[in-house]
Amino acid sequence: MGILNVTPDSFSDGGRYLDVSAAVAHGLRLRDDGADIVDVGGESTRPGAQRVDADTEAARVGDVVAALAADGVPVSVDTTRASVARVALDRGAVLVNDVSGGLADPGMLPLAAESGCRIVLMHWRAHSATMQHHAEYGDVVAEVSAELSGRVAAARDAGVADDRIVLDPGLGFSKLPAHNWELSARLPELRDLGFPILFGASRKSYLGALLAEGDAPRPPDARDAATLATSVLAFDAGAWAVRVHDVRGTADARAVWQATRRAG
Repeated sequence: MGILNVTPDSFSDGGRYLDVSAAVAHGLRLRDDGADIVDVGGESTRPGAQRVDADTEAARVGDVVAALAADGVPVSVDTTRASVARVALDRGAVLVNDVSGGLADPGMLPLAAESGCRIVLMHWRAHSATMQHHAEYGDVVAEVSAELSGRVAAARDAGVADDRIVLDPGLGFSKLPAHNWELSARLPELRDLGFPILFGASRKSYLGALLAEGDAPRPPDARDAATLATSVLAFDAGAWAVRVHDVRGTADARAVWQATRRAG
């Protein structure tokens, strides 16, 4: 899954693809580099980010989704709002990537059921401005699993079929670095929930902290090698997909992993 942020304030590439033509060109490049899905987002969900209104978010994603879908690109929309998801689905998106797992908007799960789209339910406890205040766990994997199971139950109650559900442990969302590492190391336990797992570690701050030089974290655009390592480990643990900025490098790493698995 290739990341396409049409936002001014995303942590890694904010502002680069606000123009529709630039965003579409980058989305096509992600597809050509090997992305199976291009994930278009119109609102930053980085820690501390402030919300934008629904009309602004929908305006950012609508034309980009439509242009990519018209060119045959499978598109997902990264949003917590049912109104924005509906715009994207009407313009050709095939998947909704809801980082709130349907908690932020009570209309999201009924919309997914009505449309029959695939939906990613991510583990989430609060919006970006305050989410790190909720990063308290005893056993992070057990608690994330239990809370994701609750979202699955809510999706089923809304009429979403099991084969339409993907789960995401939500690295960095109400998580400290130690929580991210433990979730990564115990990813097979999340697979035991019985649903495909989307894994999203790309360029996140805990990788920058790991690679810090003195007190200075490695900057986001210098975290791709570390991200590749997380992606290969996630593939090996059975992840359905990884959500990344560097699609070509990830596709190459996946090809090496697949060839090695076949040879073994």
